Amino acid sequence: MEPIKNSGTQTASAVFFDSVARHILAQLAHEIPDLRGTAILLPNYHVAQPLAQALSVAANLPALLLPQMVTLNDWVLSIPLATPIQPDTQRITALYQALRERRWFADADLWSLSRELLGLMDDLTRHHVALPESEAEFSEQLARAYQARSGQSMQFEARVVHELWYAMAAGGELDGVRAYQQRLALLAQRVDRPLYALLTSDMSAPEAHFLEACRARVPVTVFDLREMVVDVPDCALLSRALQHAAESADLRSDAALLQKQPDAALSQRLHLFGAHSLEQEARAAEVQVRRWLLAGKQNIALVAQDRLVARRVRALLERAGVLVRDETGWTFSTLAVSTVLMRWLDALQSDFYYQDLLDLLKSPFIFADQEASARKQAVYQLEQLVRKHGVASHLDAFLDLAHGDKEVQQALVRLRQAAEALRKNTDTLSGWLRALNDSLSILGVLQGLAADVAGAQLLQALQTWQQELAADSTRFSRAEWRHWLAQQLDAHTFRDSSIDSPVLLTHLAATRWRSFDAVLLLGSDAAHLPSMDNGSVWFNDAVRSTLGLPTREMKLAQQRDDLLALLAMNDTVLATWQASKSGEKNLLSPHLEMLRALHELAYGDDLAERELGALLEGAQVRTADFPLPDEAAVPAPSVPHSLIPSRISASGYNSLVACPYQFYARHILRLNELDEVREGVEKRDYGEWAHDILHRFHQQYPVLSEHPRAMLEEGLQRISSEVFAPTVERDYLARAWLLRWQQAIPAYLDAQLKSEAEGWRYQNGEVPFELPLTEELLMHGRIDRVDVQTKADNTVRVLDYKMMEATRLRNKLKEPGEDVQLACYAYVYEANEAAFISIEKDKVISVAPPQDVAELAQANIERLLAVFAQMRVGAAMPAHGVDEACVYCEMRGLCRKGEWPPSLDPSPDGRGRISPSPSGGRVGKGESNG
Repeated sequence: MEPIKNSGTQTASAVFFDSVARHILAQLAHEIPDLRGTAILLPNYHVAQPLAQALSVAANLPALLLPQMVTLNDWVLSIPLATPIQPDTQRITALYQALRERRWFADADLWSLSRELLGLMDDLTRHHVALPESEAEFSEQLARAYQARSGQSMQFEARVVHELWYAMAAGGELDGVRAYQQRLALLAQRVDRPLYALLTSDMSAPEAHFLEACRARVPVTVFDLREMVVDVPDCALLSRALQHAAESADLRSDAALLQKQPDAALSQRLHLFGAHSLEQEARAAEVQVRRWLLAGKQNIALVAQDRLVARRVRALLERAGVLVRDETGWTFSTLAVSTVLMRWLDALQSDFYYQDLLDLLKSPFIFADQEASARKQAVYQLEQLVRKHGVASHLDAFLDLAHGDKEVQQALVRLRQAAEALRKNTDTLSGWLRALNDSLSILGVLQGLAADVAGAQLLQALQTWQQELAADSTRFSRAEWRHWLAQQLDAHTFRDSSIDSPVLLTHLAATRWRSFDAVLLLGSDAAHLPSMDNGSVWFNDAVRSTLGLPTREMKLAQQRDDLLALLAMNDTVLATWQASKSGEKNLLSPHLEMLRALHELAYGDDLAERELGALLEGAQVRTADFPLPDEAAVPAPSVPHSLIPSRISASGYNSLVACPYQFYARHILRLNELDEVREGVEKRDYGEWAHDILHRFHQQYPVLSEHPRAMLEEGLQRISSEVFAPTVERDYLARAWLLRWQQAIPAYLDAQLKSEAEGWRYQNGEVPFELPLTEELLMHGRIDRVDVQTKADNTVRVLDYKMMEATRLRNKLKEPGEDVQLACYAYVYEANEAAFISIEKDKVISVAPPQDVAELAQANIERLLAVFAQMRVGAAMPAHGVDEACVYCEMRGLCRKGEWPPSLDPSPDGRGRISPSPSGGRVGKGESNG
């Protein structure tokens, strides 16, 4: 080949393509301008255009008929075969059946093991490995490879591989690898034209044999980029550094030679950026891509070594309005179109556990034959019912719950009909797929998937698998079939070809002989470059080498060669990695580390990118209405007049006192968190049971002093057991709460008898109320208990049961206006007295406000009316709750208090905001009781 020449203005890739073109034209000079009698094997079709351009430029003719340019795989597939090819779905199923029958691996994941064995057998076939005729002979061969005696484990491994190999080969059918090799052999016999091949690394054994067979018939020329780079100064540096990374050689002698070749420096084409976190690496990549786009680059490659970083970069770019073409694709298991399938199977397996059911119903693909608004409304109604009534599972229970709601019932009935299609205990894989298709049709999922690009591909894959397995009669349980389906979804990839963008996401092997305007190498740390696979459970590297199979070292060498090709073919490359993870140092890829060290020794430049880090903060993409950090302020929205509530409860008022913004989010925007379905017993359940018990008890025994103490205690114990019984039956932990309550019974009777001795009598309990405060505002709620004083003018006292310590309750009532519950109840009943009844273990204590209750109640209502009056004239609702109110506030993520600048006052009374009350208490200080 002629020496490679660089005019000084050519790009790195143009230098190599020009050299290839000149060499081809020199050999085919007698055929110019018609080169159609020649074939060029390409690593990928992206290489065709630049190679064609190089041929045209080098020929310098008005017209040139180009050679056939094709990938070897496509050329091979053009050769027809008379024998049908057995699909991998059938082969894996056969292996699974063989393993299941032999019971060699009782507790193993047989589907994963089958796939692993299939890969091993394909490797054995691909590399022309002929197994010995007997297990003993094969075992001895393995023992020599392992350099150990033929022990029991060795014999077992030999037996497994040997027996399954011959069992699979006995059918005489062609598999994909054998068909490829047969086509290669037929193609080699038909090649009748000069052949050229572009390589960056060693070919596989079958393909190398193919080229050797072709050389016996026609001239064959190989353009190996690894050999070509030595004639280009800066590429020679790359080659030497990567070779040293493999050999751990001394760099000083090479550095001394490179110092005499300043044109070999890489400072203008390669830079390294070490980030301090995944987020910083992703943001740096996103910012650099946008810089390149602004500079006019129209062909940018993101080479993803770390897929997690790549996903984050893609999300950031799309937020900035930059779409990404993805050559690598996504496995079906990661897509929403597969999620609806697995959620459907999850729901069946869990007997329609409510979370699985709601996840399924919220998929946009289910009930796609209905109006989207109607479907969403039905799901919303069902979720409200489920959370309100605490139903955790069982489809029949949900149907009973939805009685009277036609839309919800129709959805549940369709689920029951679809479930019937999958009720069989065992069936063939094809039968299960057919049943799945029927169930998805009933659910309207087929229609939803068909309207989606990825969904349509998934449906096609499911149909293909069903057809391929139609003749297989092996029966599988639902669990076995589902595991198989999950593996199939994880093994097949979806690629979206509809996106047209200058930014491309690809992988290292796909960049062979390709050039880009700029390349971003993501995840260039030692853990990802070279990438490490988990290895095979069958045969170590020594055995694989003896058998002629690819070893780990060969795979690492191929990645090194691909990296060399990428760096040699491209003029602008930025490699990023996380220099630290979780506070620990994270090493750069050994290939790039060696390259950096050699370059620093030779030229005093470590190739670090020093500008990008300083640009990250100012280059963040923000929407027009999202404030920058230095503009952040306490949120203080005003309430539109149409949204001002006409009703308020005591708990809502407490929320308003604790933090106006909390009230705004909860009761005006109605962003309250949904009720959780309580599957275990919680303290609030205990409080509800205690309220129910005491209400029933006082209804049966209005005056305790009229009954014997033993009767009262027996009655309270009986009512307690009745209330706790349903929960104790399904959850043994409820018995602990029952014992805790029973511990308080004697103290409660003592406190109530003492109260009656002071003249107080039980009047009513669980009393609902609605009290108009003005024409525009009504207060509503429920009072736990109302007592009347029989010794002093029928004075009314309102009581509220609390399952907490008396000290906490006293703190709540210490400051007037802090907790408004008792004051509201006192105002409703015009009560002169009010108290919390603290019931905690064996103590029952009455806790009353230290202030005059009537005055407190009046001031409390005046403040409420004043606040609503301010709200109606546009006063702001600031987020100025104190820390105690914020600890458990579910709206903290909205006000973003954790991101406020330290200078902000957490509880300002700014102008135009909710102001102090007439009584001197202030809205915004206190603990929410809502």
